[in-house]
Amino acid sequence: MPILLLSPGRKLDRWTEALRKTDPAVPVFLPEDKVPERDISFILAWDHPRGCFVRYPGLRCISSFGAGVDHLVSDREIPENVRLVRIIDPALSNDMLEFTLAVIMKHLRKLNIYNSYKTEVKWKKHGYRRIRETGVGIMGTGVIGHHVADGLSRIGFDVSGWSRTMGGKASYRKFHGVEQLNEFLSRCEILVCLLPLTDETRGIIDYHLLKSLPGDAYLVNLGRGAHIVEADLFRALDKGLISGAHLDVFESEPLFEAHPFWKNSKIDITPHVASLTDPLSVAPQIMENYHLVMQGREPKNQVSRSRGY
Repeated sequence: MPILLLSPGRKLDRWTEALRKTDPAVPVFLPEDKVPERDISFILAWDHPRGCFVRYPGLRCISSFGAGVDHLVSDREIPENVRLVRIIDPALSNDMLEFTLAVIMKHLRKLNIYNSYKTEVKWKKHGYRRIRETGVGIMGTGVIGHHVADGLSRIGFDVSGWSRTMGGKASYRKFHGVEQLNEFLSRCEILVCLLPLTDETRGIIDYHLLKSLPGDAYLVNLGRGAHIVEADLFRALDKGLISGAHLDVFESEPLFEAHPFWKNSKIDITPHVASLTDPLSVAPQIMENYHLVMQGREPKNQVSRSRGY
C-alpha cells in the first residue's frame, strides 16, 4: 500500500526523497501520479481541499506535515474511523525556542529602533531591559510550548505558562483554565501565543485580553492567525495598551499585499518561519506510523478530535 502526499501548491520533492530514502520498499506517490484511490490507506497532508478524503475508501490514517492539525480537525467530512496524527520533533521545538528568543531579544534591545535610525542617519542611544527583569508568558504549554517555556526559564526569564488543563510540574510557574487566565496575563510583559487552534482558542487574543496585560506589553503570535481578533489588536496598539507585536502566522497566508499589518510600524511580520519541518528529520516517525497502521496497530502522536489537538 502506498503513501500519498497531498499539499496543493507545495513543493514536495524533498518529502518524497526523504520518505523513499527512509524505507525504499514503501511506494510514495503524489496526486499527479494517478494511483488508484482505492489503494490509498495512508496520506500525508497539509491544507488539503475540504472533503477530498472521502474519495479514498481504504484510508486508515492521515498524518499532518507538521505539528499543526487544525486543517485536519476542522474537516468534518473525514470519516471517524480514520486516525489523525501529527508530527512531534525535538528539532521543531528547539527551532521554536530559538526563534522566540530572537524575537524577544530584538524587542528588549530595541534593535528595530536602531535599524530605523540607519535610514535617518541618526545616532541615539536607548536604555534596555535585561533578561532577569522580564516576565514572559507562554500561552499553550503542549510539547512545543513547554520546551519554549522551559528553555526561556533556564536562560533567566521570569516565565509563566498557561494552558487549558493543569499539566505536570515544570521549571516555570504554571496557570491553567479560564479562572487563572487574568492572573497569568498580569505577569506577561511579553506574551507568546503557542496555542493550538480550537473552537475555544479562536479569537482568544481580543481587546479584553490585551487590556489585561501590563502596560507597554509586547505580543508574539506563533500559534495561528485566527487566535487574534485583528480589529482588537489595532485598537490596543492605537490606544497604547501594548507596545507592539511580532506576527509569524496569519488567517490567510501568504498575507495579502493590501493588508494593514504591512504598514503598521508597531507590527513586525515574518512569513510563518518560526519552525519549519525538516523532511529528513521526521520521515522516520512518519514511516513508523505507516507500518503501525498497516499492521493494524495504533499510530503514535494521535490527535483527539474532541480536544482539537
